[in-house]
Amino acid sequence: MVNDGDQPRHRVESVDHALSILLLLQEQPELRVTETARELGVAPSTAHRLITTLAARGFLTQDRVTKAYRAGSTLIELGMQSTRALDLRAAGEPHIKALAGRLGETVNLMVLEGRSVRFVAGFESDQRVRTHVLTGTLLPAYAVSGGKVLLAEMSREALREMYPGRLKKLTPRTRTFTQLLEELSIVMMRGYAVNRGESVAGLSAVAVPLRDHLGRTIAAVAMSAPSARLPRARMREIVIELRGCAARIRADL
Repeated sequence: MVNDGDQPRHRVESVDHALSILLLLQEQPELRVTETARELGVAPSTAHRLITTLAARGFLTQDRVTKAYRAGSTLIELGMQSTRALDLRAAGEPHIKALAGRLGETVNLMVLEGRSVRFVAGFESDQRVRTHVLTGTLLPAYAVSGGKVLLAEMSREALREMYPGRLKKLTPRTRTFTQLLEELSIVMMRGYAVNRGESVAGLSAVAVPLRDHLGRTIAAVAMSAPSARLPRARMREIVIELRGCAARIRADL
């Protein structure tokens, strides 16, 4: 049985039971309602409601023949995403660290997570005035260069579903939805995205896609700096460096 450990002061019992059901899958590949009820110390009817709710969300799936429940597609995908993030970080860190040293600026690696981007790895420059590493942070994808690279390959219909309302302005330069759509078309054509003060005033960044061996964009590699140190004249040099870094990470995945 799952070890409860230290119980939170304000535990939500139904949530705790649902999570305990998922943790039971660590010990056994399949679950049955009666056995699960016994493990949790609840009535079979309660266990059935919990299990069917998890199944409705894709965390469990029922075998049509045996009627037992096992890990569903949602749970499996969550595990795969976590593994990919760990693999991506391990493969990427040496290369983004080296690039940060060469460019003298901060370099980050990020992935799309819902409507946001998650910074999974990063290294700062050694300059006195610099942008900071945001590892673990979530930011709106539409307002950062790496996010725009990751959104660019999505259809307009998918983007409208993702952002049904007005885009929250982080700075006066943050794009409207219409402006974002126009920019994403340009990002697709040129293969990189730029953020000039759209997420933080005075900060600029440029990002390129990181593709897997099937050509799917799985992450973005971005360099950020105070806007004064990222003039348009440096753009070609930076994009070439970022693309080289992405290619080296891809080779190590």
